[in-house]
Amino acid sequence: MRLKLRHLEVFNALIEAGSVSRAAQRLNLSQPAVSIALSNLEEDLGYRLFHRDRGFFAPTNEATLLHDEVRRGLDSLARIEQRSDDIRSGTTGGIIIATNGAMSINFLPQMVAQFQREYPGTFVDMRVRSSRQIASWVTSRQVDIGLIDAPVPVAGLTAELFRMKCVCIMRKDDPLAVHDVITPDLLQARPVIGVTGDHPVDRQLDQVMAQAEASLRRNASSYFYAIARNLVSAGDGVSIIDPVNGKAALSDGVIWRPFAPAIYHELVMITSRDHPLGIAAARIHAQIHEGLAAASEPL
Repeated sequence: MRLKLRHLEVFNALIEAGSVSRAAQRLNLSQPAVSIALSNLEEDLGYRLFHRDRGFFAPTNEATLLHDEVRRGLDSLARIEQRSDDIRSGTTGGIIIATNGAMSINFLPQMVAQFQREYPGTFVDMRVRSSRQIASWVTSRQVDIGLIDAPVPVAGLTAELFRMKCVCIMRKDDPLAVHDVITPDLLQARPVIGVTGDHPVDRQLDQVMAQAEASLRRNASSYFYAIARNLVSAGDGVSIIDPVNGKAALSDGVIWRPFAPAIYHELVMITSRDHPLGIAAARIHAQIHEGLAAASEPL
């Protein structure tokens, strides 16, 4: 026996409304339609659900026993429908994003906050790990979206490259602030805060300084661009960092200037090649893509 949902809805409305006319009004049906649905349900069940005798309309004992299960079943279906609507609209579920640090402080938090204003029911887990660890997680589907340094260390991923022109940051009262563009000769003998000492940005700076026959003095390394900015704000050094962290309006006394010749930070956004993103993850992926593209040079 397969019971029809509409018949169960009619039965529940009849129990709660107490009459055919009120049940019909509640379900936006005609009274004959309600009566037919009730008759069909009773036929399927094999027993009467209501006493009908000269205007007397009341549930049978069998109807009373059945009603609790029907009500719980209809409530469960309503929750399933609501959950399905939430999933379709991207207002529920969970997203895991991992970054190697470059975008973890002055970029992703803003992206996540903006996304959750539109989809407040979506939980976002943001993790900070090495590029290799993130790539491994995305491959094994432990992470939905990864932001890592180029090149991509493992195969089997969809990768989008974003090439960002770095800037030179300094305190606003630094003597270099009078220059419109910072060049290698201006950094000569200045304390420079590096990334790791062997980061691609560090290596590019070493190369352009050597080509300009200008000496370079690193007095610290920071691992994160945002930490380099904090060191600049607190001291008298300068640093070459990505434009997202370098141009952020943080009211920390730090300003930025273009650096020439150009030095680039290359960031890659990775996802699984074999498993498409869910609805919510795809939406925040598009939002992150737009933000990174705005800070990047055309490829």
